[in-house]
Amino acid sequence: MKLVELFNRTPFVEHLGIELTEAEDGYAEGRLPFSEEIRSNNFGSVAHGGATYALADTVGGAAAISLAGDVTPTVDMRIDYLAPATSDLTATAEVIRFGSSLAMVQVDIHNADGERVATAQGTYKTGGQGTETPWKGDEAPWEGHEEDAEETDE
Repeated sequence: MKLVELFNRTPFVEHLGIELTEAEDGYAEGRLPFSEEIRSNNFGSVAHGGATYALADTVGGAAAISLAGDVTPTVDMRIDYLAPATSDLTATAEVIRFGSSLAMVQVDIHNADGERVATAQGTYKTGGQGTETPWKGDEAPWEGHEEDAEETDE
């Protein structure tokens, strides 16, 4: 299973409506369509900050996993909200430092007009999880996922 497909099948990602569109070589992109369900209140037209944060964390994690080839739990994420998010959102993430235990990822989030509405920096754990972690179930595709990424869709 390809990394993009794996992320897009994640229950929380599906629930919010996030779509990962690219994840390779320490870079990832994704989008979150604006909807009534992510509004911050019943009367306004601004996305809840938590939805914006979830987009940043999802895309940032995908960038880290694209280099690690394994789960990369979020250790820390800092986000700055620069403008109200009132339309579809896109996020781009780039790994700016990848080490044996941690990766740092820069994430930029833009609205449909291309205006930057938030910027985030996340730290993800890249090693030391071992084979027994709560992030992996019996059917997790992590083992040998590099081979799966080369398969073509049929």
